Amino acid sequence: MSASTLILTVTRQCNLRCSYCPTAKDGWPSLSADQALQALRLFSARGGGDVKLFGGEPLLVPDVVEAVFREARDIGNIRRLYLSTNGLGLDADWLERVRLTPKAILTVSMDGRPEDHRRLRRALPEVADTYSHLMDLLPALLDTPRLVVTQTIAPATARDAAENFAHLRGLGFTRFNLLPGYYLPWRDAQLADLARGFDAIRAQIEALWAADGYLYLRNLYTWAPTPFFNTGMVVDADGSIHPSNIGLSGKLDHLRAQTAAGTLDDPPSPAALAAKAEQVNGLLEQALEPRVLASTRAVDAELTRLCQGLYPAWARWRRRRAAA
Repeated sequence: MSASTLILTVTRQCNLRCSYCPTAKDGWPSLSADQALQALRLFSARGGGDVKLFGGEPLLVPDVVEAVFREARDIGNIRRLYLSTNGLGLDADWLERVRLTPKAILTVSMDGRPEDHRRLRRALPEVADTYSHLMDLLPALLDTPRLVVTQTIAPATARDAAENFAHLRGLGFTRFNLLPGYYLPWRDAQLADLARGFDAIRAQIEALWAADGYLYLRNLYTWAPTPFFNTGMVVDADGSIHPSNIGLSGKLDHLRAQTAAGTLDDPPSPAALAAKAEQVNGLLEQALEPRVLASTRAVDAELTRLCQGLYPAWARWRRRRAAA
């Protein structure tokens, strides 16, 4: 378990109902600013590390996110501060706050071309169109340092994964994280589409690097013991503490009782949290339908294959950049 990561599920609320998103959204509280800062201080007292702000959509409770930004900026052992968002809560002020916070890494989720993005990211009534909102912000987004676009790849759009990646690159984005749909039942044909799409994405990246162009792919630098879900000290929106945020999924919500290690008012010891972490993968294997578990493993294997295939070209590119 990565004890050097604090994951704050700021809220389960969201203004979208994306077709592939498993997060349970209704009937949940959100963290208060005081709770978030209590978690941050506990994490720092235990050695600190990276902090990740998740949801739901964390910018639906902007006062909590702002409080964490303000506090984390001055804590020496908080290395990086990740904010993951669908982008609807972003504006010029938020992007300026990210620019002025050297620790901050903004991650914006997109699906690619507008037709795929809009088809999969279903907004609640009276909620703005996410693609149009992000395009209105595009110049400021491209000027935001350390911004990463997470390209989500649903089973239904796997055949267009490379075209959607090329579209996002064409908008000017250069930093990416690829996120195929985990914990979904993929058909064999869709998995084959994903494999072909990843091969085509790999070819795009290798051609760019061979020409000494810049592209950052976060997947090359990350590994998790449980695909998709984050591991560390996870503070859920109700203030409970877990070693993993698998309970974000509505289908896995019943596992929270077994992963709960404590609360903000009665925090677990690092040893107790680590002991709970050892149980997570076994709980998933017991809880998931065999087809869903097999699909998740197959999708993760394809993403691993993409990364392993890219490492030689990445190493050559890095050596040339270092020598320049």
